[in-house]
Amino acid sequence: MKYEVKNQPFSHISDNSKEADKTCAFLKTAQNRAYESEALQNGCLHTLSVEECFKLLGINPQMKIVGITGTNGKTTTAAAIYSILLDMGKKAALQGTRGCFINDECVDEKSLTTPSIFHTMINMHKATQQGCDYFVMEVSSHAIVQERAEGLRFALKIFTNISQDHLDFHKSMREYINVKSSFFADDTPKLINKDDESIRYNLKNTLTYGIEKSATYQVTAYGLRGGIEAAVQYMGKTYQLSSSLHGKFNLYNILAAVSAVHILEKADFAAINDALGNFAGVSGRMEVASSEPLVIVDFAHTPDGIEKVLEAMRENELVVVFGAGGDRDKSKRPLMGKIASRYAKRLYVTSDNPRSEEIEDIIDDIMQGIEKSDGVYRIGDRKEATIAALESLKGREVLMILGKGDESYQEIKGVKHPYSDKEVVQTFLKAKS
Repeated sequence: MKYEVKNQPFSHISDNSKEADKTCAFLKTAQNRAYESEALQNGCLHTLSVEECFKLLGINPQMKIVGITGTNGKTTTAAAIYSILLDMGKKAALQGTRGCFINDECVDEKSLTTPSIFHTMINMHKATQQGCDYFVMEVSSHAIVQERAEGLRFALKIFTNISQDHLDFHKSMREYINVKSSFFADDTPKLINKDDESIRYNLKNTLTYGIEKSATYQVTAYGLRGGIEAAVQYMGKTYQLSSSLHGKFNLYNILAAVSAVHILEKADFAAINDALGNFAGVSGRMEVASSEPLVIVDFAHTPDGIEKVLEAMRENELVVVFGAGGDRDKSKRPLMGKIASRYAKRLYVTSDNPRSEEIEDIIDDIMQGIEKSDGVYRIGDRKEATIAALESLKGREVLMILGKGDESYQEIKGVKHPYSDKEVVQTFLKAKS
C-alpha cells in the first residue's frame, strides 16, 4: 500500500519494501523491519519510524483512541460506542471487522479485524481531516502478537471476554490468554469485564463492569424479554439502560459501551441511554433476515459464541444451520456441534469457509460432538442446506443461520465465491411468495 504525501522529499510512503524506491519512503514497523535492507537496495532514500510517520501525516495527537479486544463482542461493542458518540454530537471513526467508518460514512472496505499499523495510520489521518474526536478500533489477538497497534496511545482499552478460538494460531488457551492479558499490562485506562476471570491486567487505572460480580458499573437487575432493560449501579446511584438488542451477551456488550462513553465523556447517564436507543445493532450480528418466517443470521463461529446466541433464543423452537471454517482450530468443531445439537430441534450441518480443507472432513469433525441422529442433517452445500432448512419450517419455528454473519463470500480452495446468507434467504422467500 502506497500513500501519497506532499511537501516532502518523497512523494509516497509505503510499508512494503518492494514498493519503496527513490520516490517512496519506507515505513519501518515491528512487522517489516527485517526488510529495510531490501528497500534500500531498491533505491529507497528515506526510512521512517512509526512515530515519525504519525507526525508527518499530521494525525491529531488529541484524538482519543479506544481499543476493544476479546473473543466475542468486539464488533458490537465498538459499533455501539461509535453510534452513541455520534448521536451525542461527537465526531468519531470506527475501524474493525466491517471496515472503517468516519462520521457515518464508509471510507475503507472490510479487511483484517486490525489491519497493519500503516493502514490504521492512514485511517487515522482521514479521521483527523474530518475533525474526529475519537477513533474506536477492534484489536485482535493476532494484531497484539504482531504488534499491529504499535505506537498507538490508547485513551481506553476494553476487554469483553475470552473463550476458545484461534488455537490454530496460539496453540493453547494459556498462550491465547497470555496474549490478551499483555494488552492490559500497562498503565493505560482500562475497562474490564469483571465476570470473566481469565484475563490478567494491571490494576492501575482500571475500572470494571459486570452482571454477576461486583463491579464499578454493576447490573443489579435486568430483563431480556423483547429487548434489554437493566438497572446499572455506579457510585451508589442506579441508572436505567434500555436497548432493542436481544440476549444476555448483548447486555454485556452495551454495558461495556455505555460504561466506556461515561468514562470518556463524563456525560449524564440519561443522555447516554437516549443515544443508545438509536443503536439497532450490527449487520450480521443477530440480524433479522426475515420476520415471516423469523430467520436470524449471526456471525457466531466459536463454541461460546454459538451457545450465547442460541441461549438468547432458547424460548423458541430452533432450527439451526451452521458449519466450521477450514484451516482453523479443529478442536472447537465437535464442541460447536455438541452445543448446537443441544438447542436445535433440527440441525443442518454444512460448510462455512472450507478454504483448503474438504467440506466433508470438516463436517465429520463437527459430527463427532453430536450424540443424537434424529433431526440432524449433513448437507455440504451451504445454499442447499439453508434452503432445506427454510422448506422445513413449520408453525412458529425460528431459523438460526450461524457462522458467516454479513460476509459476502464463501472461500473454497483459494477462491472467494460471492455468497450471502441473508441474500439466499430473501431470494428464496421472495420466489416462494
